[in-house]
Amino acid sequence: MTSQPAPTRRAPADFLNDTVRAIPPSGIRRFFDMLAEMKDVISLTIGEPDFTTPDHITRAAIASLEAGETHYTANGGMLELRELIAQNLQDRYGVAYDARTELIITVGASEGVDAALRATVNPGDEVIYHEPCFVAYAPCIDLAGGVPVAVSTTDATDFRVTAAMIEAAVTPLTKAIFLGYPNNPTGAVLDHDELAAIARVAEAHDLLVFTDEIYDRLVYGEHAHTAFSSLPGMRDRTVLLGGFSKSYAMTGWRIGYVAAPAELMAGIAKVHQYGIMCAPTPAQFAAIEALRNGEPALQEMRAEYDRRRRYMTDRFNAIGLSCFEPMGAFYCFPRVTDATGLDETAFAERLLDEKRVGVVPGTAFGPSGAGHVRVCYATAYEQIVEAMDRIERFVERHRAA
Repeated sequence: MTSQPAPTRRAPADFLNDTVRAIPPSGIRRFFDMLAEMKDVISLTIGEPDFTTPDHITRAAIASLEAGETHYTANGGMLELRELIAQNLQDRYGVAYDARTELIITVGASEGVDAALRATVNPGDEVIYHEPCFVAYAPCIDLAGGVPVAVSTTDATDFRVTAAMIEAAVTPLTKAIFLGYPNNPTGAVLDHDELAAIARVAEAHDLLVFTDEIYDRLVYGEHAHTAFSSLPGMRDRTVLLGGFSKSYAMTGWRIGYVAAPAELMAGIAKVHQYGIMCAPTPAQFAAIEALRNGEPALQEMRAEYDRRRRYMTDRFNAIGLSCFEPMGAFYCFPRVTDATGLDETAFAERLLDEKRVGVVPGTAFGPSGAGHVRVCYATAYEQIVEAMDRIERFVERHRAA
């Protein structure tokens, strides 16, 4: 009897999907994990409100639990919540959605991004997105089988992507555009006219548009947010992604939503149904309370973010770290290389080691973030003042000749 060679044994990592294996871990989490093991650190890394969820919102969730509301909801979420979101979008932006067929409640906006892409992108479809951007966009396009096509923005134009930049990236394989404004990590915004120009590109090339508007309520100064789907002709080619995490300090509740035309939503709902079933029931009750009675708390938090935003921007520029004025979200994105000679990763690592201040290298958000760091001002004002003092001393020590 002829002996057979022993079969080659695969290591556990060899069983991973090739796409998953190729995707790098989040650069944000790397720095968050580093500072978690250090003492006396002021963390300006994670994009999370320092406020706790307003008490009346938390109490609404507790009341739902005490009333025995611990079961599944409909796959799309509680109809009352969907109706409130639809009314809010109608009142605020003038765009109408059918709560029954054109809205679903998701496990945070992040699940919405994943479900929307997987429901619409075929293998090889190109999706144009702008950099720097939230870390999940390109990986989720990859995981859906699509091809991410990055368009670089810079501080020379306050990190605004333009219609011309997007149109230059269009090819016969392009299926969609992915927009994220107000922007994480830069705090950039797009005004109505800029969005309207992008809408004309989408119309001319028959493209779908995904628009992450999770920071829509956190805008400052004279800027007024425009929902992309409210633009002429865009409702039927837009997937709007939103949620409660940032505006209502509800990150841990994991509650978001997707709004899209019924024909698109039928597909998105399939991915959601088989992947999630439904968003957590107590979180949906909390979101209902947020929409019904949360506006005063939202405005109070937004005003405090605005105070911190203006202080941090002024301090960075006074220190010599050039920083354009962010008009949305809760981030500054200063340029650090010119003043210090350090690249963004060395700056962040040495600042953490020497001064115990945590920031995120701009390249965590794509190569276009080179030379910058993301600094989150969703932390206490007094902590920000101390952090900026430490950053100033650090820059003085490392200032380039």
